[in-house]
Amino acid sequence: MNSIYFVAGVLALVTVSVDLLWTTLWIQGSAGPLTSRLMKSEWQVLRQTVGDRQRVLSLSGPIILITSLAVWIALLWGGWTLLFAGGENALLDTRNTGPISWSERFYYVGYTLFTMGNGDFTPQGSLWQIATALMAGSGMLFITLSVTYILSVLDAVTQKRAFASGVSGLGEQSDEILRESWNGEEFEGLELPLNSLTAELNTLTSNHKAYPILHYFYSPKAKHAPAVSVVVFDELLRVLRFGTPDQHRPDNLIVGNARSSVEDYLETLHDAFIDPANRLPPALELDSLREAGVPTVSDEEFADSLDTEEDRRRQLLGLIDSDLREWPNGDDG
Repeated sequence: MNSIYFVAGVLALVTVSVDLLWTTLWIQGSAGPLTSRLMKSEWQVLRQTVGDRQRVLSLSGPIILITSLAVWIALLWGGWTLLFAGGENALLDTRNTGPISWSERFYYVGYTLFTMGNGDFTPQGSLWQIATALMAGSGMLFITLSVTYILSVLDAVTQKRAFASGVSGLGEQSDEILRESWNGEEFEGLELPLNSLTAELNTLTSNHKAYPILHYFYSPKAKHAPAVSVVVFDELLRVLRFGTPDQHRPDNLIVGNARSSVEDYLETLHDAFIDPANRLPPALELDSLREAGVPTVSDEEFADSLDTEEDRRRQLLGLIDSDLREWPNGDDG
């Protein structure tokens, strides 16, 4: 037995098994250690290579997904090939009596993994028969988990774009939404979309925790980009919470629940290697609301309240920067 090949094969199989199961089954906010680093590296390479060409960046999600699957296949296939190479008499050629070549081992492992076997080769001894059974089982498990993972990711991509469209449908900026909903006495009809968008954002957050690769599915149009929509949504909630008098804002429970959903979403950014910006985004202005007759607090009171929001706003700006977008409520200085 060649112990070097055998150990290398075992290490490759352990690596791909842990990474595959971690990425597809673990739902607490991170992909497997190998996939996480692979996603980050590919995204950085794509950004450096194509710059801000958004049409090309829209392919980043599918490219990263396909690459992850290819790496899993390579490790699984290569690991089993090395494992069988570790046994000099692990396989018997049923047609010829000569030694088994590397290409033949590769062929045997491939057709066993993907259930296309034709009996050209057969394992010798109980150890290699068991190994062959385990290999066939790992191939079936890989196919099942991979197909389920792909379908779940694509469904989550559709959902994230639906949330973005829901926010942009109300308005492209937070003050625009507030001006349009103000009827002279209250923010008419705002509570229902706030509840609906909060539920959608909670679903989006759960999807990001289960499938961190969602951060790398880039949308060329800003109105379909969750990064922009989350910022607009949070700025809207911030003005409602700190910029309008108590008697005129929607129910505090609704606003508080929505802000909590944004906070939960921001917690997923760390696992996508998205760091807070080292600067603050443009300050919120209440003048446009006052011009539309919307009652507001004083600028001093509003500015004081924003002091407690600096970390949160830096996180949001880091999200915008990572998505190659401009801050939706003004020019970023």
